[in-house]
Amino acid sequence: MSGFSAEWLALREPADVRARDPGLLAALGQHLASRNSLEIVDLGCGTGSNIRTTAPALGPGQRWTLVDYDPALLAAARGALSEWADGASENGTSIMLTKDGLDIAVSFRRADLMQELESVVGGRPDLVTASALFDLCSADYISRMARAVAGEGAAFYTVLTYDGEQSWSPPHPADAAMVAAFNEHQQIDKGFGSAAGPAAPAALALGFREAGYTVLEAPSPWRIGADEQALIDALAGGFAGAVGEIGRVPPEVIAAWLEVRRDACVVGHADTLALPTSR
Repeated sequence: MSGFSAEWLALREPADVRARDPGLLAALGQHLASRNSLEIVDLGCGTGSNIRTTAPALGPGQRWTLVDYDPALLAAARGALSEWADGASENGTSIMLTKDGLDIAVSFRRADLMQELESVVGGRPDLVTASALFDLCSADYISRMARAVAGEGAAFYTVLTYDGEQSWSPPHPADAAMVAAFNEHQQIDKGFGSAAGPAAPAALALGFREAGYTVLEAPSPWRIGADEQALIDALAGGFAGAVGEIGRVPPEVIAAWLEVRRDACVVGHADTLALPTSR
């Protein structure tokens, strides 16, 4: 799976960071607090937003493996993390970062998560994590991923899984039809089988409960106002484009919907924390 640009990921990152549920992140930190060093695998890392937001809640010694299929995003992540850190140094194919008293070693792995999932999460990591990934995956893939993570005894933490809820301001008579068509589009195969789309949060909870994990969930909606107009405009354009591909909303209705300049929107997401009962 690929197709997300570094520019899009940078545009959405402030909304992503703001939306995360702080309680689940704190619970993750508490679960891992007794460990002197942490091995962490970040699936579909993009440009590294997940490590930048998650690492500060964890302990001082962290070793991250950032995994993505797109080499351009891996290169962008390397550069963005070096800029984010207080200090950065090269260590072969990895980088060593210091940030607010944390020592963070980061390696980068290009992998096809459909074909190489079990290999990627292998090696007994303490944590497997991801951001904005699993609504793109099938329910079967999510179940497979939960089994793979549970087989390693790792904690699991993912954020910003789309849940199907959207509202736009000002409202438009076609809003409901547009959202329904968009949610149908979310179920198209994105490279991991027919995508779960809005059903992904429930699939994640089911998969980990079946694996014997304790599952905690919390809403993490984007709440975007007029001060982020560029993000609203990009979301509206992408939303309308996806709706157009489904063919259930007439093109003239989509065009009329796009003519309305939005000043706010809410897009529903969920965060999921799954913890093993023992390690």
